[in-house]
Amino acid sequence: MSARDTDDTRHWLALLRAPGVGPAAVASLFERFGTLNDVFCHGPTECDLAEPLRDYLRAPAWTAVEGDLAWLEGPDRHLLTWDDSRFPPLLKDVAGCPPVLFVHGSVEALANPQLAMVGSRNPTAGGQETAFDFARHLAGAGLIITSGLALGIDAASHKGALAAPGQTVAVAGTGLDRAYPARHPELAPATLDGDGALASAPPPATRPRPSPSPRHPRIISGLSMGTLVVEAALRSGSLITARQAGEQGREVFAIPGSIHNPLARGCHRLLRDGAKLVESAADILEELAPHLYNALSTPESLGEAEAPHGLDPDYRRLLEGLGYEPTPVDILVERTQLTPEAVSSMLLILEMQGYVTSAPGSRYVRTSKRA
Repeated sequence: MSARDTDDTRHWLALLRAPGVGPAAVASLFERFGTLNDVFCHGPTECDLAEPLRDYLRAPAWTAVEGDLAWLEGPDRHLLTWDDSRFPPLLKDVAGCPPVLFVHGSVEALANPQLAMVGSRNPTAGGQETAFDFARHLAGAGLIITSGLALGIDAASHKGALAAPGQTVAVAGTGLDRAYPARHPELAPATLDGDGALASAPPPATRPRPSPSPRHPRIISGLSMGTLVVEAALRSGSLITARQAGEQGREVFAIPGSIHNPLARGCHRLLRDGAKLVESAADILEELAPHLYNALSTPESLGEAEAPHGLDPDYRRLLEGLGYEPTPVDILVERTQLTPEAVSSMLLILEMQGYVTSAPGSRYVRTSKRA
């Protein structure tokens, strides 16, 4: 790291702790002073800045900054800032986007197509199973599952993605030096072992708060193309994530439940307010198909040199079972012994990648593209 990079990193970490300075204030300071160095050089003498901020810029919390830098020295640890080309592009488009993200693990995972999955911390057994199954199927189809590392639906979603096996992104509301939640200490290491990532806006050594920050759900939904709510009571915090997703122009999905289940009422409210009802993972993939195509159709992800080697054995088995005659899904299920849900989601991905085209009567045909 160059001296300039080191200075910029130190200043970013110091600005993160400035009193009364959130994302909007950071943007205002940059607009006014132009550079981080100028913020700290000239800010202390600007009389129209708040006095606590001027005092802080004269004597920043360098001891805490040194603690952050020590954490960043560990393997696969990164600091992503607004001016970093690796900063997640979808999140950067969000109003109130955090100026800094601490990341442990794969930075690339944060820029790939993600679906947020959220819900109750105390779900029913059926709700947990549903979250696990949806996450497993969606991660198997290529989506990265993003959630908040909490108990209940969050944990089931992370575990389902890892079981695919697939990738998952865990957005923590605390510093990444903590194993959270304490009842699932294996979850964070498993996320990293699965080539996923842990991300946090708060710096290391930040402890849990009695009331979670609104920034936490904003990051979860902001990283993702859409948010799926599995089980939620009317006052569930997961509804905040869904609302944030809607305000960000992202898709909102909800799974309906029994009218007798209080944990279904939040989902039913979302459905009344315009969320998309889903009964299978294929429903989500079909809705996200245009967004997935745009995200995946880059030279890096779908280039001619890479695509022929990018199909796993199940996808190859499906192509071999398909052939060049129009074939319905139920026949493909019989030929491949894959589940109908898996076949439907895989066909959508193969169609986006150019290996398959749809035919009348809900049938599919293999193209001449070689796998």
